[in-house]
Amino acid sequence: MSSRSLRPSNDRHAHKGASMDHRDNNLGFFNSAAAKKYSDRVAVIDMSKTPPTELTHARLDDRMSRVGSALQKAGLQPHTRVLLAMENRSEFIEAFFGTMRAGCVPIPLNHKLGADTIRFIIADAGAGAAIIDPMCHPEIAQIVEEASLSLRVATTPVPTGWLDYALWVSESDASELRAPEIERGQTAFLPYTSGSTGVPKGVLLPHDGMLWGIRVAQKYWPAEPNDRALIAGPLFHKNAMRVSVKPKLRVGGSVVILPRFEPKAFLTALAEYHCTHTGGVPAMYRMVLAEEELLSRLEFPALKSLEMGSAVVGADLIAAVESAFSVPVIEAYGLTEGGGPLREPMDGRGSPLGSCGLVAPEVDVKLVGAEGKEDDREGELWVRSPAVLSGYNNRPELDAERLVGGYLKTRDIFRRDENGFFYFMGRTDDQFSCGGENINPKEVELLLVQHPEIVDAVVVPVPHVVKGVAPAALVTLRRDAEVDESALKEFTLANGPAYAHPRRIFFADELPLNGAGKIDRTQALSEVTERIGGDGSIGSD
Repeated sequence: MSSRSLRPSNDRHAHKGASMDHRDNNLGFFNSAAAKKYSDRVAVIDMSKTPPTELTHARLDDRMSRVGSALQKAGLQPHTRVLLAMENRSEFIEAFFGTMRAGCVPIPLNHKLGADTIRFIIADAGAGAAIIDPMCHPEIAQIVEEASLSLRVATTPVPTGWLDYALWVSESDASELRAPEIERGQTAFLPYTSGSTGVPKGVLLPHDGMLWGIRVAQKYWPAEPNDRALIAGPLFHKNAMRVSVKPKLRVGGSVVILPRFEPKAFLTALAEYHCTHTGGVPAMYRMVLAEEELLSRLEFPALKSLEMGSAVVGADLIAAVESAFSVPVIEAYGLTEGGGPLREPMDGRGSPLGSCGLVAPEVDVKLVGAEGKEDDREGELWVRSPAVLSGYNNRPELDAERLVGGYLKTRDIFRRDENGFFYFMGRTDDQFSCGGENINPKEVELLLVQHPEIVDAVVVPVPHVVKGVAPAALVTLRRDAEVDESALKEFTLANGPAYAHPRRIFFADELPLNGAGKIDRTQALSEVTERIGGDGSIGSD
């Protein structure tokens, strides 16, 4: 176990000089060895371009260094925070890691956030520069201009007064890059959580911890040079980097980047580019399964496994996906602040249905009950490993609350079975009390998706005239489903505890999702409240 402090270091003042070359300690150079060994092999296939473009490992490595060199030439010092706002495209990868090569700190922005939230992130992070795709958000260029940053670089269409990214990179000299010293605990990048409950939180993730995560993954679940991952989820989300980009590019493998998820394009790319791995949230897979005609025509001979996570996963969905693709589905768990502490067994056996796996090697976890005592069977997951954040940006009160005795309190509730497998039961933030009974929304959601006509579900707390608060649900149905609210309520009463049954169930064409593809509970609550009408409260049942 790592004995380093999980308190944030003052990384802005940690730099002692850039006279030495410290590439091995810099996450930005994670792929350098592969770039030399597999220089002419394809590293990235970018589907955002027409026609799709390919970058070899050598070319990608060169462009990363050109970005770093250009930042240094512009006068940016190590530790400078650089806003990175782009749709999925190869430039995101080269700018993300190229920024680190200069010793600067990229801020991968969820560009689907509102303008005021983006303004908050720029100010809270203390951004000194920005590299953006002006098309990723209608106001992004204006917001950055308001912030008066010292350096503004953009892909086409380039706003007036901005540097043209393509020219900026092509005119840079990779050989002039001077990799600065990287100290232990120094921040590599600064993602912000989605902020679905309150303002977003900046997460300080260190170079050494992120490199540790790459090494451990390769040691126990080795990727191979012929592996190719299809990326359909957002690159600004840590999952795409942790699961696809870093493990594949580090060993000479490759990634195929979709600009955004669209089921037909997803299936076509998965087949035509002979991808070995991909991942996504349940909502994505449900849309893919609806493309029955296309699925029947395509073949996926290279595919090894599919990863699924971030939401309620019903047994019927997993079975349907495994049947359609003839490969196992891995139910994944990871978090921005703590990496992937739970993984599939190393011996090749599958995890039980509904399980996120076992404790990963070289990771320490414990379950802590509501009274603060360890519980072998169920409780909040606490994680300790080098992959845990060093702290929250400008939030010492959160450091004190969430980083306790070397552990990160994840706020995620898990059950552990007698064989050591973990089952995600929901978040402490989502739990609520109904008439004195504690309700975990995920348990009710899992019950709802067992109904043969329900595809997906989200359960939220709404005011109740007797209970104080009671569950209500928003669900999506299968095509041509014939079921009403009364029948669904009867199903939940017959198959679950009466106190937990949703007092109202509303139908929707699709559930609201946030930028990371997870169900947006705040938006779901707004929709349910609007459907209820009046003051948003429900009656006495």
